[in-house]
Amino acid sequence: MVSLKSVAASHADTRAAIAALAQRCGKDVDPAFVCAFYDADHDDVLIGEFLHERFPNAAVIGGTSCSGVMTDGGLGGPGSIGLLIVDDADGNYGSAAAPLDGDPAGCAERALRAALRDAECEGELPELIWIYQAPGSEEQVIEGLRRVVGERCPIIGGSSADNEVAGKWRQLGPDGPMADGLVIAVLFPSGGIGFAFQGGYEPTGSTGVVTQIGYRANGDSGVVTQSSGREILSIDGQPAAAVYNRWIGGSLDARIADGGNILTDTTMFPLGVDAGRIEDVAHYLLIHPDRILENGGLSTFASVEVGTRVYSMHGDRSRLIERAGRVASVAASTLPGGAENLAGALIVYCAGCRLAVGEQMPEVAQAVNDSLGGSPFIGCFTFGEQGFMLDRNAHGNLMISAVAFGR
Repeated sequence: MVSLKSVAASHADTRAAIAALAQRCGKDVDPAFVCAFYDADHDDVLIGEFLHERFPNAAVIGGTSCSGVMTDGGLGGPGSIGLLIVDDADGNYGSAAAPLDGDPAGCAERALRAALRDAECEGELPELIWIYQAPGSEEQVIEGLRRVVGERCPIIGGSSADNEVAGKWRQLGPDGPMADGLVIAVLFPSGGIGFAFQGGYEPTGSTGVVTQIGYRANGDSGVVTQSSGREILSIDGQPAAAVYNRWIGGSLDARIADGGNILTDTTMFPLGVDAGRIEDVAHYLLIHPDRILENGGLSTFASVEVGTRVYSMHGDRSRLIERAGRVASVAASTLPGGAENLAGALIVYCAGCRLAVGEQMPEVAQAVNDSLGGSPFIGCFTFGEQGFMLDRNAHGNLMISAVAFGR
């Protein structure tokens, strides 16, 4: 039997917030798995120490989340810390962490093997891999995990965030917090898993092919070392920023000449890559442009390959509010036994969407709560989302994912 409990507390002082969490956790709790997310202004050394002392036998994973968390109790808001506590005596869970220095793919592969050892399931295929990492090398991390499990196992998670895109994001694993790392959990739950990964945006009709990307040279040789990257220099042979600006109605006219950060200007207007169709409905992996480069290119929060067709996408607040509940509902419906077997859920909601929704974020928490029938859940707000879409694991932006735990 699997049971979940979510607890949250909001306080500017970390010790005070932890004291409130400790009281709400209850006594004699010995869970198998704990997820912890929190506002980046908190002292996560103290959070890590609390988790280690309170849940010594649990696989622990988490990190910073933009302006706190949401749970079935509502939106925690700035200063909040939230825990999802999974009690599953018949399941197996393991976690591990690694810095992402130098070789993210290799680090991911080694961390996954360590997490499997921690779960005492070496050589076995998890039902799900859950990851939380520093932004910037998500595609390489997924590639490293593929070396071990291929596409046979869903990889779901997020990229840790702060409140101001200031690089203050951190990750929390079994050995405490890190600033530029990866934490991995492997899940072998006894009640089964359901999951979903979607975006809340629709195509506008404008589309083009990526014809040039930025690349890094191999030393002084000038040899191109990659065919994909996070700088789109041209679309259909034209400067990417100019093409994109035309697609979104010229709203960046004043920014084209000088360049610079356009993150908040583009949240409702991402690029999309056609990921395939389900029952003749197209699904898109979203890419968030964050900066206009001096050469007229676009910097993005996800990698794009030369030759990829990209689509101009558009969202609005109502769609972003409603979509979170829909994604949660889809995840619950895919459980063995369906939604009636739901014990609780883990939600990843893009921080860019959170900032765009603004004061209506309590409605997002309520939409998820309604879809899950009041079951315990925790939601974090991230600077990148990883999920399983149409038989492949991928990294995207402005996405929503949900993991449902069966009883």
